[in-house]
Amino acid sequence: MIDLVRALGWLEDAAYIDSPLATPAQLARFHSADYVAALQRAEAEQHIAPEISRRFNIGCNGNPLFPEIFSRPATACGGSLKAAELLLASRDGAIIYSPAGGTHHGRRERASGFCYLNDPVLAMLRLLDGGIARIYYVDLDAHHCDGVADAFAADGRVVMLSVHEAARWPFTGAVGEAGCGNIFNLPVPAGFNDSEMAHVVEALIMPLGRALAPEAVIVQCGADALADDPLSKLALSNNALWHALAAIRGLAPRLLVLGGGGYNPWSVARCWAGNWALLNGIAPPRALPDSGEAVLRRLSWSRSAGRNPPAHWFTTLADAPNRGALRDEVRALVAQLAARVHTMPELLAEAV
Repeated sequence: MIDLVRALGWLEDAAYIDSPLATPAQLARFHSADYVAALQRAEAEQHIAPEISRRFNIGCNGNPLFPEIFSRPATACGGSLKAAELLLASRDGAIIYSPAGGTHHGRRERASGFCYLNDPVLAMLRLLDGGIARIYYVDLDAHHCDGVADAFAADGRVVMLSVHEAARWPFTGAVGEAGCGNIFNLPVPAGFNDSEMAHVVEALIMPLGRALAPEAVIVQCGADALADDPLSKLALSNNALWHALAAIRGLAPRLLVLGGGGYNPWSVARCWAGNWALLNGIAPPRALPDSGEAVLRRLSWSRSAGRNPPAHWFTTLADAPNRGALRDEVRALVAQLAARVHTMPELLAEAV
């Protein structure tokens, strides 16, 4: 994604800030010191003792040992923490994009879902510690943000809305899970389309955001809800995610946009490059210039779809829109959550 926006001439060096490596002390604001030390030791030794593996869920269950098992997630956390510092320092507000962030499954002392650390939680804790009174966290990943929900289920200063595929790993995020009144889960059915996402934005995401009047908004913009992604059965085009982000960006003076899931390299790069264009007021070309196409043609993918990719994965940023029927099931779920919006301020005041 970074190579693509640079090739298109959209990213000047002055706008790019290298992510620092988060320190163990910074990580310990949420994660246990023993767990952080175990990750550091695993990277140094490239080995996990069986008892450590079982205790911290490292090297098993989709959380493999790899060479940068500490430094890579700690750098993603460093980027999101740096973003929080920049947002706190901004008098008139700011927009920060940290696409390496969004590791929303990480637990206090356990890896989960290839998330070894939880940068959204750390960023929000830093904002709260810095005096931000209310945060609106919107998660558009195909998978429920269970690590974030667990961290803030009893903290009314953070209101979380997750749009995710029903009956998809990690099998949490039922509509009835409300925390202290601050959690809004929307488990959508397979085939979820652009028209249905537009309804969610209009009837739930925006009314909830307006009712909150948050001081900061965090958007986890995972690309695995896209139709071209192999790990979900949702059917969004990237236009739907861009439409959602365009609407959400005006809800608060401080906005942090994170990456997240996404398992098709072409759809991830194109979607997240489109996020960058949107946040900077750039109108993407209908057809990519040779410089952009060259970046995408250098990618490879071992799945069967990667051996014969369609032309639009190379030549455009925007997918063809996938409009469709607004199903009664989606309409009813949205209405059920929207009915809670008017009672939420009183619940959250008690929770805080």
